[in-house]
Amino acid sequence: MVGVILVAMLPLAAVVPQIARAHQIAALEGRLTDEAQIVADYAATLQASRSPDQPLLLAPDPAWDRLAKRLGERAETRITLIALDGTVVGESHQDLAQVGNHASRREVQQALAQGHGVDQHLSETVGYAMLYVAVPIRAGDTVIGVARAALALAEVDQLVAALTHALLLAAAGAGLLALLVALVAAETISRPLAQLTHLAAVLAEDPARAPVSGPVARVPTGADAAPDGAQWLSTPATWSAREVVQLATMLQRLARAVQASLERVGAERDRLDAVLANLADGVVMVDGTGRVVRLNPAAAQILRTPQQARGRTVAEVLRDHELVALVEQARSCDALPRVATAFLEWQQPPRFLRAAVTRYGPPDDRQTLLVLQDLTELRRLETVRRDFVTNVSHELRTPIAAIKAMVETLQDGALDDPEPARDFVDRIGDEVAGLHQLVEELLELSRLESGRAQLALVPTDPAQLVEQAVRRLAPLAARARVTLRAEVPANLPPVDADVERMGQVLVGVIHNAVKFTPSGGTIVVRTTADGDGVRLSVSDSGIGLTAEDLPRIFERFYKASLRAPEHGAAGPPAGGGTGLGLAIAKHTVQLHGGAIWAESDGPGRGTTIHIRLLRSRGAVPAADAAAVSSGAT
Repeated sequence: MVGVILVAMLPLAAVVPQIARAHQIAALEGRLTDEAQIVADYAATLQASRSPDQPLLLAPDPAWDRLAKRLGERAETRITLIALDGTVVGESHQDLAQVGNHASRREVQQALAQGHGVDQHLSETVGYAMLYVAVPIRAGDTVIGVARAALALAEVDQLVAALTHALLLAAAGAGLLALLVALVAAETISRPLAQLTHLAAVLAEDPARAPVSGPVARVPTGADAAPDGAQWLSTPATWSAREVVQLATMLQRLARAVQASLERVGAERDRLDAVLANLADGVVMVDGTGRVVRLNPAAAQILRTPQQARGRTVAEVLRDHELVALVEQARSCDALPRVATAFLEWQQPPRFLRAAVTRYGPPDDRQTLLVLQDLTELRRLETVRRDFVTNVSHELRTPIAAIKAMVETLQDGALDDPEPARDFVDRIGDEVAGLHQLVEELLELSRLESGRAQLALVPTDPAQLVEQAVRRLAPLAARARVTLRAEVPANLPPVDADVERMGQVLVGVIHNAVKFTPSGGTIVVRTTADGDGVRLSVSDSGIGLTAEDLPRIFERFYKASLRAPEHGAAGPPAGGGTGLGLAIAKHTVQLHGGAIWAESDGPGRGTTIHIRLLRSRGAVPAADAAAVSSGAT
C-alpha cells in the first residue's frame, strides 16, 4: 500500500509543478501581451502626431528612451522599443549604450513575421531568465517598429519549488498513514482471505459441497495442505501474503472451469446457429408468452418477414390463421401429441408447406418449436412425374390401339385382299415409325438429362449452322406458304458446338415456328454477338404463346394450349410432334454451357426462341471454323 501511494504521488509531484508553471507562464504571457500592445498603440499614436503627413519609422531618439523608462516604471515591467533594423531606441531597465542590437532575438523576428512573438531566455542585458512578448508597432497598415514587454521568471520558479516541496511532504505523510492502516488491517484481512481461499477450492473441486449460506467453512491450519499443494498458515494471527496467492490460485482454477463451461456453451451455440442458418427447413421458436424468440433465415424467407422478429407475437410473424391456430393448440392443449403436423397451401404464389409443432421446456413454461418444410418443389416434381407417366401412356396408347385394330382387321380376313392389306401394312409401318421416333427421343432425353451424352465440340461458325438449318427447312416453309429467311452479319466469332446436335436443335425450333405460323407469315433467324457469346434467335409471326404456356414449353410432352393454324391446300407441316423436341433442345443447349429461353407478347403476336452459346475458347479464325463446320456436317 505504501509503495502504491508513493508510486502514485511521486509522478504527481513531478508533473503538477510543471503544469502549475505552464499555467503561470500562460497567465504572464497574456499580461505581457496586453502591456506590449498598449505600449505599441501609445508609440504609434505618438509617432503619428510627430509626423502627420506620413508614418516614419522608429529612429534613435532620447524621447523614446524616456517613454520606455516611464512606462516600465508604472507597469513594473521591462519595456523595450526596437526599430525595424533591430536598434533599441528605448529601454526601461538599462542604458541604451549597454544594449546591443535585437534583430536576431526570436521574439522580435516572430513579431515582425507573424504579428506576435514569445520567447524565454537568459537576458544578456540584465543577466537572468525572463519571459518576452513582442508585438509590432503599426502606423495605419505600416509596421514602424516593435514594442516588447518582459518579466523575470524568478517568481515563477519560486512558486514551482514551493509546490514541489508541498507535494513531497504530502506524499510522505500519505505513505506513513498508509503504513499504519496496512499494519492494522493486515490481520483483519488475512483471515477472511484464507476462508475465501478454502471456499474457492471447494467450488473448483466439487461445487455441490460448497456452502451456499451461513459462515464460511473453518480454515485448515497446521500441516493441512491446500488443494494446490501450498501450506496454510500455522498461526492465523500472523500476517502473510500467502492467503492472497492461494486465493488467486483457487479463483484462477474456478475461472478456468467457468471459462471452459462457457466455451462449451458457446461452441454448442455456434453449432446450433450454423445448423439453423444452413437448414433448408424454417424453424420458429416461441416462448411461453406466445412471442417469437428465434427465427432462422429459411423461416424468414418462407414467411416473408424480417429475420429480426424477436419479441413479436406469433400472429404478427406467421400471418396465417391455420399456422397460428396450430401453434396456439400446441401451447394450450395438454392432450396434444408430442409432434403435431399439418399440410397447407400458403399465400401467393401458392406454396405447399408441411408444418410440425412440438412443445419443449418445463411444464410451467410452454415453449413451442415450429418447423416449416417447403414441399412445393417436391410436389411439382411429383406432378411432373405423374404427368410424364400420363403423357407417355397417352402417346403410346394411340399408336398401339391403331396397330392392334389394324392387326385384328388383317387377321379377320383383310390379309387376303392385297390392296387393303398393303394399306394396313403401310399404316402399321407409319405407327411403328412414330413409336420408334418416340422411343429414340425418350432415350436421347434420358442421355442428356443424365449427362451420359458425349458432345463432339469443335469451333463452329454460327452463320454456317443457321444457313444449313434454313436451307434444310426451306421446302417445308414453302409448302406452308411461310417466308423463311436468315439475317447473319459477317465476322461473327466461332462457338464451341457439336455441329450435328446443334443443327438438330435449330431444325426443331424452326420446324415448330413453321408449324405454328399461319400462311403468309414470316420467320426470321438472326445471329448476333452477345458479350462473351453468340445469340441465335428464331422469331415468327405465328399464334404466339399465352402467359400460362410461356414458362412450360420446355417441359417434356407439354403442348401449347393454342392450336396450330391451317395451311390451306398445302396441309399441315410434315412430321407431327411428340412434345419432346423443346425439352431435348433445352438439355442439349445446357450441355453446351449455353441457355435457351422463349419470349412472346401474347396470342397472335408471334414467338421468339433465343439460344445463347459461348464463344469458342480455341483461336480458330472464322473461315477455318466454317470449313470445320462444313466438313463435320
